[in-house]
Amino acid sequence: MTVSGGFTQTIDWLAFTLPKAEVDEVIKTIGGDWFQSETGFRGYPVARLMTQGKTGVGKLGTGAPRSPKEVHVDLSAGIVSQWDETKLKTILAWIFAQKGHVTRVDVALDDREATVAVETVRQAVEAGQVVSRSKQFKVIQASNHREGVRTGETLYFGSRESQSMLRVYDKRLELQAKGREDAASYGVRWEMELKQDRGQACAKALLTLDSEDWRAFLVGVLRSYVDFRETTREAESYEKYRAPLLAWWAGLTEGFRRCRLVVERIQQRLDDVAAWLAQSVSSMLAVVVACRGDQFLTELIYAGTKKWKQKHYALLKERRRGTPYVLTIS
Repeated sequence: MTVSGGFTQTIDWLAFTLPKAEVDEVIKTIGGDWFQSETGFRGYPVARLMTQGKTGVGKLGTGAPRSPKEVHVDLSAGIVSQWDETKLKTILAWIFAQKGHVTRVDVALDDREATVAVETVRQAVEAGQVVSRSKQFKVIQASNHREGVRTGETLYFGSRESQSMLRVYDKRLELQAKGREDAASYGVRWEMELKQDRGQACAKALLTLDSEDWRAFLVGVLRSYVDFRETTREAESYEKYRAPLLAWWAGLTEGFRRCRLVVERIQQRLDDVAAWLAQSVSSMLAVVVACRGDQFLTELIYAGTKKWKQKHYALLKERRRGTPYVLTIS
């Protein structure tokens, strides 16, 4: 979904553990094409992987000696951000019906028009105007050393080891550096990473609350973690919490209350698909061809043309020649 401006929300990561489940049922529920991994995952000796587009990665682990039927799943933004609200809630309801536990949820709140710049947030922190449960704060700057161009900076509140962490960065600059055509429709992203009990609570709220209450809940979670007020670093704690909100922060959080859950529609490019194929599949494909010969590869390609869907035909439009694709088998 392409959004021109305003405030939007996406789910950017989902991880969960099921105490007892059949792998085939888990894969059927999530969807996608999964394949066996040669290595384990998060201490689970048996693992399966799934890729979707250029950035979507799914990992499934099971077979741990302590609990052989336990299944853990990690799904990245490239997968869950493309689920609509109905599918997201269906998956969450299924997880809880299986007595599962959501171990991580990332929620991205996008200020699409960049009404508050990342620099404004950093300056407020440096001025002691942030009130936060976390003491840790760091800034990571990124640049293109070949072109001598800064590609943005990311503000981190909290640590990866805690149950909550917040990232603030210019999503527009990040996507421009990656050559994304839709970069202009993005602005500044406030991304909350909620794990363990906080991730579980966030998932249950999403499942049980209506859209308006869910948005208010998220803003409450954000403001309980960081608040920006007209105060100083030297002020007493009670003075900081009683100080009025900074005007830009009051306006931003009010905007987030009006945000809507959106589905990311990432249009693949032929170059992206070719790069993914070369990086992820070429080695194993070479092994199969070495064992079964070139004819197997030709038959595989022919069978693939029978499974084309709209997204595949969209990629075909990038071909320089307007001739139809025809594959014959001798």
